[in-house]
Amino acid sequence: QVQLVESGGGLVQAGDSLRLSCAASGRTFSNYAMGWFRQAPGKEREFVATISKSGFITDYADSVTGRFTISRNNAKNTVYLQMNSLKPEDTDVYYCAATYSQYAMTIFRGISEFGSWGQGTQVIVSS
Repeated sequence: QVQLVESGGGLVQAGDSLRLSCAASGRTFSNYAMGWFRQAPGKEREFVATISKSGFITDYADSVTGRFTISRNNAKNTVYLQMNSLKPEDTDVYYCAATYSQYAMTIFRGISEFGSWGQGTQVIVSS
C-alpha cells in the first residue's frame, strides 16, 4: 500500500481558486495511477479526476471539466488538483487515491479500483 496525505483545502469564495496536493510515500509513486474523489455528508463518494502513472492521460467528471486540472510530479511523489472558478456545489471533502498500474497510459475512474486512500481535505466554497 502507498500512504497518501492531502493538503491545500480551505474556505474560499465562489470564483476563487485552490490547489490541492497529495503527497505519497511507502511505494514507488511512478507505478501508481492516481485519482481525486469528493464526498459530501450523507452522499456517496464521487469521481473528480484521474491521471495515468505516466501523467500523459487524464480524465475528469463532467461537472469539473474545464475548471479543474489534475497533474503529477513523479520526482516529488505528489499529485495535484488545481481547482479554478470554484462554485458552492464544489464544497466537499476531497480524497486522493492510488492504484497500482501495469501500463503507462491506463486511467481508472471507479472507487473500487483504488486501493489506497488519503484522509481527505475539506473544501468550502461560499457564495
